[in-house]
Formats: sequence, structure tokens, C-alpha cells
Amino acid sequence: MFLGVDGGGTKTAFCLVDVDGRIAAEARTESVYYLGEGLRIVEPLLRAGIAEVCRIAGVTVADIAYSFFGLPSYGEISADVPLLDALPATILGSSNYRCGNDMVCGWAASLGGVDGINVVAGTGSIAYGEHLGAQWRGGGWSELFGDEGSGYWIAIRGLNAFSRMVDGRLPVGALVAEMRRALDLSADFDAIDVVINRWQGDRGRIATLAKVVVVAAQAGDAAAVDILREAGRELALLVEVGRGALGFDPSQRVPVSYSGGVFGSEHVLASFRESLTHEIDLRDPLLEPHIGAAVYAARLHGHPLRAQDIHAVAAR
Repeated sequence: MFLGVDGGGTKTAFCLVDVDGRIAAEARTESVYYLGEGLRIVEPLLRAGIAEVCRIAGVTVADIAYSFFGLPSYGEISADVPLLDALPATILGSSNYRCGNDMVCGWAASLGGVDGINVVAGTGSIAYGEHLGAQWRGGGWSELFGDEGSGYWIAIRGLNAFSRMVDGRLPVGALVAEMRRALDLSADFDAIDVVINRWQGDRGRIATLAKVVVVAAQAGDAAAVDILREAGRELALLVEVGRGALGFDPSQRVPVSYSGGVFGSEHVLASFRESLTHEIDLRDPLLEPHIGAAVYAARLHGHPLRAQDIHAVAAR
């Protein structure tokens, strides 16, 4: 069995895949994004998720040949890397695993592990690519001064547009009613209480408000549409930069894919497509990121799954 773990910004997903590429089990826990609450949350959540996915599959951790743990913020705080690297051993009882950033899960899943670039836009945003052994990462600079085009980024701009509409600094659109409904506001200024006081500025909860912007855009709100289209342009910029950084030939069609809930918005995806200026082979994602993590674990173990196996998994 190969274990894949994708630690996104709002949830952690686990998957066990057998040597033939069949999905044996899947499970979910809360997010292991630890920058707000500290490293102490990571081990218990990983332990619970691994126990659950093994229970569903009817196996034990001893049956896991190799694992890949895609962890949010991995590699962004140098002092934490050895601590994160050591955590899975306490659960698995072996060193047959590797830890990395969760961006690798999206790349392995969306492109099936071939050379190219994948852009992730969920709670945060980041891009990862490989070409002839070279690796590249772009974005992922945190919600405070990066993560352009992410769910959090969209949500913050949606809240800003809401405040401007309420003040009269922007024409009132569908976003006002949708935000009032989502935050259950009895008075508009209660948005401050909800987001800053009750939610304590929680990254994941704020990012869910991106859905409010999407709904408003679908209702024809011009400001909401502009936010989503700008998100698409920001995400496309990552691809353009990555193409050059990885040394792809200018005439070469570069495989590009995407993952994360933000791409569920037709406005974001359309803007993303339109903003890709170079020769691009834009591909729909083959797999979900946690399944990609398991496929990557198999590859690291020296048992790469064939392309048809990956597609067979994707079709399940």
C-alpha cells in the first residue's frame, strides 16, 4: 500500500492506493496548517487520519510500503523542517516516507507526474513545476503579503468591496446581500465583530467567503466579477514566470494544469485560460491531490504507476 497525505488549508486528506493503482481507502481530518496554532496540532491530526484510512482499508501501518506527506508551509520555516520530517516516524514506526510541501501533491495529481507546471488555488495559492529534473516553486508567500488569486485573497477583496458598497464608495451590487447572509449580519458593521472577534481572523474561515464572491458574480455583480478575473490573471502569471524559470524552450508546448476549489469559479478559470500568453497545453486535472500524493509515494518507492493506472484511478 502507498499512503498519500494532502494537508490543505482547510482539511487534510488521506488516501491509500495499492500496487495496481486502485484506491483502497480515503479519509479526512482537520487542516494541519500549523502557523496559527503551532506544531503541536500536526501529529495528532496525522495520527487520527492514518488510523482512519487504515481502518477503512482493513490494513495496519505495517502494510504501508511508502508514504508521502504534503504539508502546508513545509519548507517555509527552516527551523521547523527537521521537526516535521521526524513526525511521521512516530506514527508509522518506520522511515519509509518523505515529507514535502503540499504543492507537490497538486502537481503529481493534476499532471500525473510528468514535466510541467501546476497551479494550486485553494485557501492559499502556489505553483510548482518540474522540467528535466529541475524544480521550481512560485507564490505561496502567505496570506499577509502573498497568495494572490487564492480563496483567502478573493475573500478579503470581497469583504473590502462589501465595505465600500455599504459606504457608497462603490455601486451596491449583489455582493452586499450575499455577504450579509453569509455573515448573518443584523448590522453591517457587525462584519468586523464576526471576522475579527468571533473568527479571530481565522484564515480558513475567511477563505470560505470566496464562495460569496462567486455567488455574487454569478448574479451579475461587476465588482465580484472583477475580483475573480483578477484572481485568474494572478494565477496565470505564476505559469508565465515558471515557464521561464524551468527553462522550457519558447516554442515548446508546456503541460499546465490546476487544482484547488478556486478554479471551480467559471470566471477565474476563464480568466486564467485567457491570460496564458505562451504556448501552453492546458490540461484538466487527472486526480485529486491526496490521490496524487499516494501516486507520488509509489514513485518515490520505485514503483511508478503507469499512465493507464493513474487514469483508471481518476475514473473511479
